[in-house]
Amino acid sequence: MRWAQAIRGLAAMLIAAVGCGATPATARTPISVCITPVVAGDTARALFAHPDRFDCATPQNRMGSGDFWAISQPLPPGVASRGQNAAMASVWQDAVTLHVLYADGHIASTGFTSANAGHHLHLGATLALPLPAYHAKPVRLLWHVEGAANIRGILIGASVMSDAEQSASEMMLAMLYGGFAGMALALIVYNLALWGALRQSFHPHYCGLLLCLLAYAMSSSGALGQWLPDLNNNDRLRINAMLLAASAIAAVMFARKFFEQRVFEGWLSRAADAIVIGLATTTMAYVTLAPSRIALLDQVVLLTYVLLPLLVAVVLVRAWRNRSNYLWLFVVAWGAPIAFSSLRIASAANLIPWNFWIDQSTTISMMIEALLSSVAIAYRIRLLGRERDEARVQESAARLLADTDPLTGLLNRRSFLAGAIGRAGDHMLLIVDIDHFKTVNETIGHDGGDDVLRVVGRTLRAAAPSDALVARIGGEEFAILTHAASPPMSEPILAALRRARMPFDLTVTASIGTCIGPIRREADWKRLYCDADRALFAAKAGGRDRAHDAPALAA
Repeated sequence: MRWAQAIRGLAAMLIAAVGCGATPATARTPISVCITPVVAGDTARALFAHPDRFDCATPQNRMGSGDFWAISQPLPPGVASRGQNAAMASVWQDAVTLHVLYADGHIASTGFTSANAGHHLHLGATLALPLPAYHAKPVRLLWHVEGAANIRGILIGASVMSDAEQSASEMMLAMLYGGFAGMALALIVYNLALWGALRQSFHPHYCGLLLCLLAYAMSSSGALGQWLPDLNNNDRLRINAMLLAASAIAAVMFARKFFEQRVFEGWLSRAADAIVIGLATTTMAYVTLAPSRIALLDQVVLLTYVLLPLLVAVVLVRAWRNRSNYLWLFVVAWGAPIAFSSLRIASAANLIPWNFWIDQSTTISMMIEALLSSVAIAYRIRLLGRERDEARVQESAARLLADTDPLTGLLNRRSFLAGAIGRAGDHMLLIVDIDHFKTVNETIGHDGGDDVLRVVGRTLRAAAPSDALVARIGGEEFAILTHAASPPMSEPILAALRRARMPFDLTVTASIGTCIGPIRREADWKRLYCDADRALFAAKAGGRDRAHDAPALAA
């Protein structure tokens, strides 16, 4: 089928891109194998003598589960007589016995069971059996596989490698997994610190995802089996399935928190919930019931994983339509994990053949994601910082509006009193009242009267010292508060008002009452204001357009 061929071609390119730099460190001699079911009375020598009995054409996964023999092609001449290992990928099986045919006809055997497979497990989830030492060279291998579930194959990834090649492979994979673990732990600490500072809900979800991926990498890499060599290998595969499902669920939950709420609104939120529940339910059924009906259970689990790329595609389309600010961040950081997870699904569905680097693709892709996500999260923080800066500007503007008289731009009465009461020392209060303002309104209208108030406000602000409080505290009444030691301001203010150009060239004057005293408490303000107000009335009674000073108040 054309679409299957396209998937295989894409897989080959991605595998080549990932594995091109690793060939020297993982140098091994791959060997092809042929399969035949176990028949009563079979012996290793008889099977070595009749390799034509084995099926080399039928895909292994089509042969069902059970017990099988697997024979290798003749080994290359370069395989030495000592220090060699026969390796294979770890799959669900109860026991494996390896028979080695040497050039002189001698047959030696070794093997393992699922219960003690951990003693032969290497990084990369590879089971390696040392070939028994013998003076003649090995020429062919024969495996007796018991209890093969045969979900992906009976015996896959068969290869021969020397002890030195095995050590180099182990070292390279240790560096790979160690690098991933280091970056993951650093990102966890980094995001927990940011969560404490920013309180963004996607930070703890991302940390949970990284923890799940760390645990999955520990299990899928074979490190768990190395640390617990007596752990049944089939139980390790069960744990591996649970941790993979936990990682997938954590990825869905992280995506829901990473994007804006509008992206997952409505039916998409319910679809994501259904996929999460499906992953959890089918995986628990697989873990609990296997190996009974294991092939059927595996297909059901695989079907739920197929829904994940479909969900991602829908989320990306929804994010694009909603103009999400974080769409490109998600695509850049999660492009590699999504691409490689699609390959894993294709491999699980047997659309492409098993490959060692596809098995390691989750860790490799998450290393790429770990590197890129730091950039993505930094950009996300930058956007959050910009939003907070804008919020602060808006808050400052709102506070300014709350403290300011909207007509003149001066302080209003509330903010004037807040800034005045509590000051230490004596201060001078000036109460300025426009003369005959009612006549002004009747002459040029209320709009003209508002213009007059604006001009008076600008004039008072210009004439007062820069550190003085200037406010409009009533209709046409203004207040100025400055230090008692400031030079007298009444006459300069009156002169400035006479010179100010008013609407319609109207002549506008004002009367001023002043008083000096303390203003530490609200009672001080009331005394100071009352005396200044009496002085203002005295100025009005004296003919207006003048100032009157009240006696200074004692503390």
